[in-house]
Amino acid sequence: MRQPACSPAGVAGRVLLTAALVILALAVGAAAALWVAYERPLPIAADRVEIRVLPGASARSIAGALREQGVEVNADLFVALARWHDVTRQLRAGRYEITRGMRLADVIDRLRRGETLKERITVIEGWTFRDMRAALAAHPWLRQDTATMSEASILAALGADAAHPEGLFAPDTYVFDAGSSDLEILRQAYRAQQARLARAWEQRAADLPLKSPYEALILASIVEKETGQSAERARIAGVFVNRLRLGMPLQTDPTVIYGLGERFDGNLRKRDLVTDTPYNTYTRGGLPPTPIALPGAASIEAAVRPEPTRALYFVARGDGTSQFSESLAEHNRAVRKYQLQGRQ
Repeated sequence: MRQPACSPAGVAGRVLLTAALVILALAVGAAAALWVAYERPLPIAADRVEIRVLPGASARSIAGALREQGVEVNADLFVALARWHDVTRQLRAGRYEITRGMRLADVIDRLRRGETLKERITVIEGWTFRDMRAALAAHPWLRQDTATMSEASILAALGADAAHPEGLFAPDTYVFDAGSSDLEILRQAYRAQQARLARAWEQRAADLPLKSPYEALILASIVEKETGQSAERARIAGVFVNRLRLGMPLQTDPTVIYGLGERFDGNLRKRDLVTDTPYNTYTRGGLPPTPIALPGAASIEAAVRPEPTRALYFVARGDGTSQFSESLAEHNRAVRKYQLQGRQ
């Protein structure tokens, strides 16, 4: 029996249906593949890597940074998903941590939330304010708001009533978000030092020859620069307190060096000790006019609670410790033993 021939319309319909099914199958397959790529843990070269995202970074540059650090991402897929989630419109610059087991979805979410690693800067005990400013200026993740500001302008911005910035900032490690202002670090350090000084001054020993917390800060800065071993801070402070009580010159080299400023070439000469400056404690009595460094909490504590001692002199032994003496004759013997024996 003869079968009826299919009409052209029927053939076309079956072709269209078949094509639609193929397209649907491809779409479902592609969607499934994208879902797997989005949700499966990313291959990563180490348990933990960091990527640096600079201000204005594009999604493709971030994908490149991920691949450079051993995170195997499909760049095109990453770019598409980053744009879909609007990641780059308000992207926060900084360092991002990627750990083993994270999915592409997790990476996208971390970037979208701006979950950067905290940045740190450490201000070292005994640094000068100039050293601190240089460290702030060199930090790659700090916004340099004070770059063109004078010391007086910085103090005014901080609300400080001092005329000189030296000593006013607490040595410590400060944690901040990338892109924070260097002025904010200075503000934190200033407030921390004022708080430390106020607490120490309230607990000071009786009958100190110091008239104010600022004088305690000056003495603390000298102690900071003179101390080789932390255990000797209070005794060194005691020597200087004894000299202040007796009206003896402090005769401390670090103050002379500070007064020389950029003229100091690393070698303190006899002519430097006899050339008068406001910071030369060989030619002038009492404390210098300002601190000579940024003293830490331990030196501030030593300045206001010095160790009771009869010593009036000390000299470095060459091993980081000091030899303390009560008389000039005893001190001269110590100088010959520890300082001059190899030079004669």
